[in-house]
Formats: sequence, structure tokens, C-alpha cells
Amino acid sequence: MVYKGFKGKFIYWAVGLLLSALVIGALTMAIINMYLGAAVMAGIIISGFFYIGARQKKGLHDKAFSKGVFYPVNQLSRINRYAKPK
Repeated sequence: MVYKGFKGKFIYWAVGLLLSALVIGALTMAIINMYLGAAVMAGIIISGFFYIGARQKKGLHDKAFSKGVFYPVNQLSRINRYAKPK
């Protein structure tokens, strides 16, 4: 599913971002100042869309990348400890 460049779960992130920016902006407008509330709302929306865009470039699913050298475990390491040696 794609909408305006957002894919999958990032559509829901964008909707949540817009709703939270609206609520925080409205609270700021009611408590402090109308112009500051508008600036806060615009700042949250712009920075949030940049964040979502950066997260979307990394991929739809979170990937864990392990750093280091890993050696495969071979069959010889699975020797039964309780078996009698031949």
C-alpha cells in the first residue's frame, strides 16, 4: 500500500504524526500564543516527515545487523558428552 510516497506502516506513522502535531499545536495555541502554536505545529510536522522519510529509506522492517566475525558450528561440536569413546 502506497500513499503520497509513504509505504506500509509509515502511512500510519504519518497519520499519527499529523494528529499529534494538531493536538500539541492546539494546546500550545490555547495556553501560550497562537503564533507560537502554529510554529510548533509546523515544526513537528516538518521534522516528523523528515524522520519518517529517513526511516522509510532503511526499509519497511527493522533489520538487525550484527557486527563481528561469526564462525559456523560444525557437526563435530555436537559430540555427545555421555557417549563412551571408541
